[in-house]
Amino acid sequence: MGLDDDIAILAAAPLFGFMGRDALRLLSFAAERRGLMPGDVLFARDERTDGGFVVMSGTIELAPRVADAEPISVGRSALIGRMALFLRGDRPTDARAVTAAEVMRITPTLMRRVLEEFPDAADAIHGALADDLSELAQGLDRVRARIDAT
Repeated sequence: MGLDDDIAILAAAPLFGFMGRDALRLLSFAAERRGLMPGDVLFARDERTDGGFVVMSGTIELAPRVADAEPISVGRSALIGRMALFLRGDRPTDARAVTAAEVMRITPTLMRRVLEEFPDAADAIHGALADDLSELAQGLDRVRARIDAT
C-alpha cells in the first residue's frame, strides 16, 4: 500500500476523519504496522492496552463481551480500541484475525503527539467524544426513567 492509500484508510476510520492530510501522514509514518495470518490473536481479553488499532486490510473478529452474543467482524478502516488511543487500561475482549490482515497500532504517546501538533484536530475529536458521552448519558437517563416507571 502506498501513502495515499494509508491516508484514505485512516481518514475513513472513526475519529481520524477529523484530521487533515498532514496529521494522517504523520500517523502513517510513525505508527507500527502488524501483519496477521488467519487465526492470529491481535490481543486477548484483560491484556493491558498499548494503543488502538486501525484495520488496514483483512477482517478481525472481536469476541462477544457477554454470553450468548455473536462475535463482531470488522474490516478496512475499522477502529479497534478507541479509548486505548488515549488511555492505558485492560482489553475488554479478544481480537483475532479471520483472514490475512494488516493493522496499524497507534499508541497514546503517538496520538498525544499528533493532537499537540494539530490542535484543530484535537478540538474536533474532543467535540465528537463529548457528543458521544452526552448521547450515552441521555440513553442512561431513558433507561433510568423506564426502570423508575416499573
